[in-house]
Amino acid sequence: MADKAGDPFGAELGTDQPGTSIMGRLWLPKGLSGNIAKEWLDRRRKSIRPWASFVDQRKFSKPRNFGELCQRVVRNLDTYHSNYTFIFLGLILYCIISSPMLLIALAVFAGAFYIIHLKSLEKKLVVFGRELTQGHQLGLAGGVSFPVFWLAGAGTAVFWVLGATLAVIGSHAAFRELESSDMEELLMEPV
Repeated sequence: MADKAGDPFGAELGTDQPGTSIMGRLWLPKGLSGNIAKEWLDRRRKSIRPWASFVDQRKFSKPRNFGELCQRVVRNLDTYHSNYTFIFLGLILYCIISSPMLLIALAVFAGAFYIIHLKSLEKKLVVFGRELTQGHQLGLAGGVSFPVFWLAGAGTAVFWVLGATLAVIGSHAAFRELESSDMEELLMEPV
């Protein structure tokens, strides 16, 4: 299948040129630069705050008023954004592992995408006389696996993860006292 200049999915995996595909940049092997997912996780891991101070019970208290609550939420979201990211990813992982049907649905989606990808490598994938692009192939894999996702309750899982994330992160951000450097900065601000 010949690469098109404007096709972001069409370039070879592992190439480090300006026309590198989106999929290639996300999943390049370790040694090559441009691995967006790996670089993003490395940045998050480096900026993570110590978990001991993150969960230190002596640092939690009830805010005095709504203004202090808002300041705590904003500052704590900025300070602990990497910790919150890993909590979110952990909740997603827990939700997937605890639901066997969701695991099966994800396996069906991955399998459908893999089979379609293999078929497209052999020859151009043509359906009803039209060649399918990479985006259409992803849509086809999604369409094939949609009934399984629906039966597995994927929508419920998404809303459970969002609700649990908002409850855990929101309560931590609201009740965690600000660091001493943040307090000095707040006290020095003009009113």
